Amino acid sequence: MDFAAAARNWPDRPAVMHGDIVITYRQLANRVRLTASRYRARGFGGSPRLIGALVTHTPAVVEHLLGILQAGAAYCPIDAAFPDARKQDLTAVLALDRLYAVAPGLCAPTNVRIETLDGDNPLADDGIWESTCQPTDAAYVLCTSGSTGNPKPVAVSRLALTVTVRALRELFALTPEDRVLQFASLGWDTCLEEMLPALTAGATMVFDDVAHCGSLPLFVRMLAERKITVLDLPTAFWHELVLFLDEEQMALPDCVRLVVIGGERIDPTRLGQWRDLVTGHARLLNTYGCTETTMVTHAVQLTGPDTEPEFESRTSEISLGRPLPHVRDHVTAEGELWISGPALATGYLGLPELTARGFPFVDDGSGPVRWFRTGDIVSRGQNQLLYSRGRTDEQVKVAGVRVHPAEVEAQLNSHPAVSGAVVVGERRLGRTVLVAYVALSGIVSTADLKEYVRSRLPIQFVPARVQFVSRLAYTASGKLDRTGTRRAAAEHDNKGADR
Repeated sequence: MDFAAAARNWPDRPAVMHGDIVITYRQLANRVRLTASRYRARGFGGSPRLIGALVTHTPAVVEHLLGILQAGAAYCPIDAAFPDARKQDLTAVLALDRLYAVAPGLCAPTNVRIETLDGDNPLADDGIWESTCQPTDAAYVLCTSGSTGNPKPVAVSRLALTVTVRALRELFALTPEDRVLQFASLGWDTCLEEMLPALTAGATMVFDDVAHCGSLPLFVRMLAERKITVLDLPTAFWHELVLFLDEEQMALPDCVRLVVIGGERIDPTRLGQWRDLVTGHARLLNTYGCTETTMVTHAVQLTGPDTEPEFESRTSEISLGRPLPHVRDHVTAEGELWISGPALATGYLGLPELTARGFPFVDDGSGPVRWFRTGDIVSRGQNQLLYSRGRTDEQVKVAGVRVHPAEVEAQLNSHPAVSGAVVVGERRLGRTVLVAYVALSGIVSTADLKEYVRSRLPIQFVPARVQFVSRLAYTASGKLDRTGTRRAAAEHDNKGADR
């Protein structure tokens, strides 16, 4: 994956910064070797076994990620910020009997064994195990939201990861002079999109607690103080940032040369405000991709130096982008986007039937080609550009995270006062939020239901609004009718609405 080459080429350049702490590439490479040796000493070397890493926003996450890969194992990050119930669900789905905390002091989930590598002795024979790995071996496993109400583990191979990292390094035009902010939640693949292209290009990963403090004034000041050059943000957060800059008539710091966004539809009003700000020095890159296709597959530059003229127009429709060089795409007669190429995930771990449905083989005349069915409805415009037209199912993106309403519904339905629930995605104030329509069999408040979900699922899964209804609507075949339930709620006199 080229980190070793970066360490050889730029041994004295900063690889990671956290506050006043600077770790050079030579120092990071030594830490990675030590971490890899300690994992191998615990029996993880020589086979693509899964290692569950309990992670937090510190440089330790980098050495564990790279150390696990160098040990020849597969990386399975579980964010320490997740609720305890979610950690337990993920360890069960991944069939992990323990998690390894990458930093001291992390909260241990109930009934899950937590260990650290502190005090472990490295192997005496510190050979290069990474070279024994096969391209088809798993590099990492991440869980996505599932229509069954359970998370789905997606296994991504070392080949897929290598191909994607090289493509993103070129797409972002990364150099050793860049400073990339670590911003994304560590349980989702955007964090790998931040880290791995940067650390194989000789660039610097910057960790800063201010990035997660929730204050936009402090966030913008931090960008200037840390001389951040590259930002990779969920579209929803970028919307908030643009609104703040517009209201305060502030400029993006001159050091920022690239802003990468993705995860949901761009609000045209926010894009217009962005163009009115003093941001001409920065490229704005809109990206699209799925966990099953290994991060980004499509991209388009919307503003900044060398932007194609048609994208500077305020009247042009905002595109998802065009395929990257390693990606092959196809739009079916029904408008669904299918993706093929070397970056496809291996499939859903332990779910062969779901893998067969999601990753079909189709003979194109020259032999069977493996595809991934994204579930996104698109249309193709000029120059291979794609435009979003919706979904084939109810799945939505909230703050850049894929959420299937069934997972949220399953948790709501487990509450003793709930007789039924329907969850849908709705556009509110330029962003996608979840709205829950709930029928009750007991007494409970909307605040209590939100807290109930928050204690079991990541924050992106918590409904922004809960509305009580007298009953849910069903189709003639007995299935939940989400459209009918929403319509009935809209016609209701709001007697049972938020209270």
